[in-house]
Amino acid sequence: MSPDRAPVGALFRRFRDRLASEGPERPSVSGGHGAKQSGRFAEAGGSRATGTGAGVARTDAGAAEAGLAPQPPRDVPPTERRRGGRRKGGGGEQLNVPPAEFTSYYGRPVLKAPVWKWDIAAYLFTGGLAAGSSLLAAGGQLTGRPALRRAGRVTSLAAVTTSAYFLINDLGRPSRFHHMLRVAKLTSPMSVGTWILSAFGPAAGVAAIAEAAPWLPERGVLGLGRRLLPPVGHAAGLAAAATAPLLATYTGVLLADTAVPSWHEAYPELPMIFAGSALASGAGVGLLTAPTDQAGPARRFAVAGAAMELWGSHRVENRLGLLSEPYAEGTPGRLLKAGRALTAAGVVGALIGRRNRALSAVSGAALLAASVCTRFGIFHGGVASAKDPRYTVVPQRERADRRAAEQG
Repeated sequence: MSPDRAPVGALFRRFRDRLASEGPERPSVSGGHGAKQSGRFAEAGGSRATGTGAGVARTDAGAAEAGLAPQPPRDVPPTERRRGGRRKGGGGEQLNVPPAEFTSYYGRPVLKAPVWKWDIAAYLFTGGLAAGSSLLAAGGQLTGRPALRRAGRVTSLAAVTTSAYFLINDLGRPSRFHHMLRVAKLTSPMSVGTWILSAFGPAAGVAAIAEAAPWLPERGVLGLGRRLLPPVGHAAGLAAAATAPLLATYTGVLLADTAVPSWHEAYPELPMIFAGSALASGAGVGLLTAPTDQAGPARRFAVAGAAMELWGSHRVENRLGLLSEPYAEGTPGRLLKAGRALTAAGVVGALIGRRNRALSAVSGAALLAASVCTRFGIFHGGVASAKDPRYTVVPQRERADRRAAEQG
């Protein structure tokens, strides 16, 4: 121990003598004799005040000397202080927390926007066009309308070939499409769609090739092909038509199966919209290419497809609440609005121009353009909803509030 420091015992005796000489109004230490003395003050009706220092406890008289406000005894309820936003009728101070608003990290999107580009939107259109044209060809085949059948089969093959090109272009390498055929997963819309496209394509190709049978010579090996191709083409055309509804609607299921808010929430309507758009586009092919006396099935397809497409689009733009905004604003809103106008004009023209070849062709072109606008509008609307965090956070909190209200 250093010689200039006093022993611990001497320091303690000096502190005890000082405490005895200054009386009971001096600060008490926490614990031991000081804690008992503070308890006696509280039992006698005194009050305590707390200063800014650590562990300061005083009587009212000591607090007055130190310039501190006295604190009431323990058995006295706290004084009620009101502030703006305090709950009425309760003791003490209550502060209201403002309702939470959606936030994201520096306003960045919560979801990663789809990396798909315009070729996938074009793939949605060409797939629907192939399906609608195949159904149109089957209608022409069953009702004895060769011009309608021929136009539908040729367009279906061209559309499904273009659709496969857009899909492979998005995948990057043709081998990736082949790799997707190594598994069949019923819970994956992409896997199911790959198999649907693989089944539809060859059937549509055989049906289209059969239309070349009249150009083959009547004798020899090619003559045999001339006799065999028509029945084989009829069977292939019906097989393609049986697969066409799946091809027309699976892309809607594929979009709704993603986490993109405005696609996912519209899962009941997207397959309906895509089916109606496919029928309308197939009708457009028939009205554009077939004579008016053979375009009866095309006109009926136009009415049915327009009804389904307009009903689904109306639901998407009005049922989803906040998530309907991406479909009504900006580029998606303009595209969908143009699609509705062109669809209505195409149906009216198809009904009025039953004997007018020019008006029938214009109506068919309007229906094809309407299908393009609808598919691209749905595509861009979903991408816009993924880029804005508001469309992800707000609906999630609304669902959480509804669940809490139901459980409460």
